[in-house]
Amino acid sequence: MYIKHLHLINFKNILQADLDFLSGINCFVGDNGAGKTNVLDALYYLSFCKSYFNPVDSQNINHEESFFVIQGKYQRLDEDELVYCGLKKGQKKYFKRNGKEYQKLAEHIGLLPLVMISPSDEQLINEGSELRRKYMDGVISQYDKEYLDVLIKYNRALQQRNATLKSIRESRAQDFGMLELWDEQLCHLAQKIYDKRVAFIEELVPVFQECYAYVSDNREEIALEYQSSLKEESLKTLLLSNRTKDLILGYTTKGVHKDDLNLLLKDFPIKKVASQGQKKTFLIALKLSQYEFLKRHNGIKPILLLDDIFDKLDANRSSKILQLVAEDKFNQIFITDTKKDQLKKILETTGKDFRIFNVNGGEINIEN
Repeated sequence: MYIKHLHLINFKNILQADLDFLSGINCFVGDNGAGKTNVLDALYYLSFCKSYFNPVDSQNINHEESFFVIQGKYQRLDEDELVYCGLKKGQKKYFKRNGKEYQKLAEHIGLLPLVMISPSDEQLINEGSELRRKYMDGVISQYDKEYLDVLIKYNRALQQRNATLKSIRESRAQDFGMLELWDEQLCHLAQKIYDKRVAFIEELVPVFQECYAYVSDNREEIALEYQSSLKEESLKTLLLSNRTKDLILGYTTKGVHKDDLNLLLKDFPIKKVASQGQKKTFLIALKLSQYEFLKRHNGIKPILLLDDIFDKLDANRSSKILQLVAEDKFNQIFITDTKKDQLKKILETTGKDFRIFNVNGGEINIEN
C-alpha cells in the first residue's frame, strides 16, 4: 500500500499543495517551522481521522481561513482508494472513502495502516501512564476492530460507574444494585482488553528487542513489561475490595484504565537512566517493531513517517536506521529533516529510489 497523491488546502501553514509521491522514500527538507511536519500530519489525519499533534480539529485550519481539506489517492491491494477529510469552522468533520461518507469514524481505523515516529514520542517515556495505554490501544485498534469496540464500551461503562459512585456518595444511599450492574459490565469488557494487551506485548517484545539490538549494535539490554492489577486478581474482586475507597473519591480506582507499560533499560526505568540518544533509539525501535507487528496482522505494509528522527543521534545510529528502513520489508517512507546534504548522502547509500521536496513557509516544491 502507498499514497500516490496528496491534495491540501488551508491545512495549518500550507495554503495549497498538490504532491505526487514515490512508492519508495519521500523527503521533506527545510528550516524548522517551514511546514515539513504538517505534511506528515496530514498523512496521519487520513489514516486516523485526527491530527497526531493537535486533538482540536479547528486549530488545524490555517488561522486566516475558515476550512481545510485533506485528500489522498492511495493504491491498496491493487485498487485505488480516494480518502477525503474536510472541516469548516463550527461544523462537523466530514470523512469520506471513495465518495461515501462514514457514519462512524471508527469504521475507517485500520484501512490505511501507518506508523509515525516523531520527537513528541518522548512523552511516552517522560509523561504519565495514559499515553502508554493510548499507545497500546492505538496499535491494537489498527488490526482488531472488536478491540476498539470493546474499548469504547468499557470507557462508557466506566463513566456510568463513576457517575453512580458520585450519586451514591451525594445521596448517602446504601442501594448498590446499579453499581453492581456496572461492575458486571466492566468486568466482562476489562478481561477482553487485558487478554488482548497481554497477547500484543508478548508478540511485540522479541521484534522490539531485535530492532533495538540492530540499531545499538547490541550495546544495551531493553525490555517492555505490561503492568496491570488484573495480573494478580480478578476485576470483580478488585472492585469489591476497593468499593469504599471508590465511593469516597467518586471514581473507579482499579481497572484496565489504570494499566501501564514499563519501559526498561538494563532493568531500570529508561526515564531515569537513559541518555537522550538512548531514549530516541528506544522509541524508534519500539515504533519500527510496531510496523512489523501491523504488517504481520494486516497483511499490508504500513506507511512509515519519520519526523526529524536523526536529531540527537550519532552518525552510526542514523545510518543504521536508514539502512534498516530501506530494506524490502518496508514500503513507502516519508522523512523530514533540516540537513538536506547530509540526508541525501545517507539516502544514496541505501540504493532505494527517493524524492526530495523543499519546504519554505508552507510552500512545497519538488527538487529537480
